[in-house]
Amino acid sequence: MVHYLLVGLGGFFGAAGRYGLSGFAQRLAGSPAFPVGTLVVNVLGCLAIGVIAGVTEHRGPLSAEARVLMLAGVLGGFTTFSAFGFETIELMREGHGGRAVLNVALQVAVGLGAVWGGWAAGRQF
Repeated sequence: MVHYLLVGLGGFFGAAGRYGLSGFAQRLAGSPAFPVGTLVVNVLGCLAIGVIAGVTEHRGPLSAEARVLMLAGVLGGFTTFSAFGFETIELMREGHGGRAVLNVALQVAVGLGAVWGGWAAGRQF
């Protein structure tokens, strides 16, 4: 139960941070023609998960609670793109380049297909 509360608490801060930073970056860019805010959030989320992974690999693992709070909670609420990036890099580091490419292809193609399918279904209501 504690882990669920930590994910929820971290998720609150991650989602609020995403909302604020994405809007700020988009306003700073001054153009709605490209989703700069989403790009900034995704890149920062990937950088953050990379730093956390690097530090824990070098200095020792996080406690289970800190890991759940930071990775599933804060970064999960901030952007799940960081998990996608991390998992893809881990596949490559473990020598599974084909699986990494498959992961990227499936995530992008199936994800976009799901958005399109959901949009099309939603128009029927």
